[in-house]
Amino acid sequence: MSEPLQSLALGERPSGRTLLTASWVVGHKDGSHRLLKNGEVVFENGEILFVGHGFPGEVARRVDFGNALISPGLIDLDALSDLDTTILGIDNHPGWAKGRVWPRSYVEAGPYEMYSGEELAFQKRFAFGQLLLNGITTAAPIASLFYREWGETVAEFEAAADAAGELGLRVYLSPAFRSGGMVLEEPGRMVPVFDEERGLQGLKEAVSFIERQTGRHGDLVRGLLAPDRVETSTLALMQRTDAAARDLGCKFRLHMAQGTMEVDTVRKLHGSTAPVWLARAGLLSDRLIAPHATNATQEDLALYAENGVSIVHCPLVSARSGSTLSSFSVCRQLGVNIAMGTDTAPADMLMNLLVGLITCRINDGAPDRVRSADLFDAATLGGARALGRSDLGHLSKGARADIAVFDLDDTVMAPSVDPITTVVTGGSGKITRAVFVDGRLSMRERQVANIDMARARIQAQAQFDGLIAKYPERSWANPPVSEIFPPSYPVEVNANG
Repeated sequence: MSEPLQSLALGERPSGRTLLTASWVVGHKDGSHRLLKNGEVVFENGEILFVGHGFPGEVARRVDFGNALISPGLIDLDALSDLDTTILGIDNHPGWAKGRVWPRSYVEAGPYEMYSGEELAFQKRFAFGQLLLNGITTAAPIASLFYREWGETVAEFEAAADAAGELGLRVYLSPAFRSGGMVLEEPGRMVPVFDEERGLQGLKEAVSFIERQTGRHGDLVRGLLAPDRVETSTLALMQRTDAAARDLGCKFRLHMAQGTMEVDTVRKLHGSTAPVWLARAGLLSDRLIAPHATNATQEDLALYAENGVSIVHCPLVSARSGSTLSSFSVCRQLGVNIAMGTDTAPADMLMNLLVGLITCRINDGAPDRVRSADLFDAATLGGARALGRSDLGHLSKGARADIAVFDLDDTVMAPSVDPITTVVTGGSGKITRAVFVDGRLSMRERQVANIDMARARIQAQAQFDGLIAKYPERSWANPPVSEIFPPSYPVEVNANG
C-alpha cells in the first residue's frame, strides 16, 4: 500500500528500502536515459538499488507520486550563492555607469566588504534553499566579486559547507580568488589592475579549505577551485591552480569566452582569446569547467573539444544580456561536453533548458538540430561528466539517490505526449514536488528542510536594499540610487500612507 509523501520526515533519510513510483520514471541504460511508463525507483542508505518495473524485494514504504516524472536531480555548475545583482543590469545601461565595475575613486577610497560575515552566511543558506526548490541536487556556487573587498573568504565557505549539510544539498565549492580586477578609469574605459600575491594567497586558502572540507556531511561536500574570471587571472595563478587541481584530484572552474570586455582585455594582455592563451600554456584539460562560451570562436570551441574542457551553458542570464552560445548543437557536434548552470535568480533550471532550446534553434536557423532531451541530458549527464561523477546525473542501480520529482498535473501544463518535452517546454521549477539528495528528503511540497524560505526571503530583501543604498559610492560620479536604477514607470506614493 502506498504512503503519502507527508509520511516521510523532511530533512531525514528514510530507514529501510523506499520505493517511489509515478506515471513516468527517467531510467538509464547503455549510457543514456530511458523512459519507464509507471516505473519504480528503490533506494536505501542513499544508494539506488533498482529502477524498473515490479521490484521483487521487500520494501519499508511505497510512495506513489501519481501523474509525475521521477527524474535524476538536476546539476547546476554555476549556481547563484549570493543575492543576484545581474538583475540590476537588465534595464539599466550602460553597465559602466551602474556600479558593475569599480571606478577609480572607489579603489582609491579603499574597497570594503558590503555585507557582514553573518549576511554572507545567510545568503548561502537562502540560495541553497532556492536551488532545492527548483529540483537542483548538485551545485557549484557562484557569486559576484564586484561588491567584495577582493575575493571570497574561508569563513563564509565554511558556513556554506555547513549549510549544504543542514539543508541537504550536494555541493562542489571553495572560496573564489583572483589576482586582478577591472577598474573604470573614465566613462567607458575599463582597465585591469593586478595584485598577484593576493591571488596566490587566495589559492592557498582555497586549497587548505578543500583539504579540510572534502567528504564532510556524508560526502555532500567536495572541492572545486574557483579562480574568478580569466581577465583577472595571471599566468602564474592559472598554472598553480591547474597544478593544485591535479594534486587534489578536483576540477577548477574559470569564467571565460563570456563577454566583450573580457575578450578585448585578454587580447590586449595576451594577444589572443583566453582559450588560445591557456592552450599555449598547456592549461586546457578535462580538469577545467568553463562557463559560458558565448563569445567563443570556432577555434576556441575546437580547443575545448580537443582537450576535454566542459562548458557550463547558462542560457537565461546570457540571453537577457543579448548573447547566446553559438550554438548548443555545434558544441555537441564538435564533441564538447555541455553542462548547465543558472547563474541568476530565479534558479530555475527548467526555464534555462527552454531558453537554451529556443536560442539554439534561432542560431541554427532550424528546429531539427537540437531536441528537448539534449538540454535535459546537459542538466544531468553533462553536469555529472564535467564533475567526473559516474554515480550522479542518472537513475540506475549503484548511483546515488539524488532524485527530483516534477508534477505533470500542474494546472499550467499543457496536455502531454512526452514528459521530457513537457517539462522542458512547458514547465518551470515551480512544478518540483520533492527532492531527495543522497536519499534524504531535502524538499517536499515547496518546503525546504531546516529553513523557512518565506521568512528568509524577507531577510534577503532587507539585505539587498542595504546593498543598493551603497551603489552611489561605487558608481561613476556617485549619482543617487534614483538615477542609477530608475523605476520602469513613475512611482506614485499614497500620501495617506
